[in-house]
Amino acid sequence: MKKSKVLNRNHILFLFTLPILIMYCVFFIIPLLMGMKNSFTDWSGTSPDYNFIGIKNYIDIFQDERFRNALIFNFKYTILLTVGTVIISLIIAIVLNQKIRGRGFFRSVFFLPAILSLVTVGLIWNELFYRVIPLIGEATGWGLFESSWLGSPKLAMYAILLVNLWQGCATPIVLLIAGLQSVPQDLYEAAAIDGANAWQRFKSITIPYLIPVLNIVIVTSVKGGLTTFDYIKAMTDGGPMQSTESVGILIYNHAMQEGRFGYSVAESMILFLIIALVSVVTMRMTENKKVGD
Repeated sequence: MKKSKVLNRNHILFLFTLPILIMYCVFFIIPLLMGMKNSFTDWSGTSPDYNFIGIKNYIDIFQDERFRNALIFNFKYTILLTVGTVIISLIIAIVLNQKIRGRGFFRSVFFLPAILSLVTVGLIWNELFYRVIPLIGEATGWGLFESSWLGSPKLAMYAILLVNLWQGCATPIVLLIAGLQSVPQDLYEAAAIDGANAWQRFKSITIPYLIPVLNIVIVTSVKGGLTTFDYIKAMTDGGPMQSTESVGILIYNHAMQEGRFGYSVAESMILFLIIALVSVVTMRMTENKKVGD
């Protein structure tokens, strides 16, 4: 009887998970398998006819200088985004975790960008860069602000990065504040009695307790940097002179503008593997960290 009750309970629990499982298969597993198949074809994306060409797409991708440049852009952008997100979010979270006047208001203000869509943010900042930056240059005489940063091949990436950090730090700030509030205050008091200074307390107590949260922030920032698309599409569309062409923009251009759908799917498969590899390495580097390590 007990065994049959357990089986019936398991069947009921499985039925509750079945809708989610079906949706996961329909919207992820099946498209992934179809994409893998299409990556070995020369399908244009619209024609009903296509040919299987084996790994030719993958060979061409690794010989494509444009793809290499886009990948280098992604890695550079990802490193700057991840480091910037962690440092800025951690500093703001520490400040907002203090007993300051208007703390609730400032927390709301810093979280506000998170509720805006990426494209909306990109379009708003696009106008700011093209209209406000030159006005600042005229008022101050600083050469850095003479023209829009989005029109400069050297500064366009940093302009997009600035916008991404402005919005991308909102959620990590909230997560880090929650992590800071989980640190036992007794540890700080005991460390202070033992003569530990502020940096030693931060390094030995705060950071170890924040490792799980920092792990989430780092992984999501890395994924966001490697898959960045919306900001670039709204602000530069990969220009000027392809200086901000990420792998995501390149995949879009090959599929939608050049009619090389099979080739673009192969690029997306490579990007998928890179993201998975980087995520696993990042998780392995931080998963064994414990309080006191």
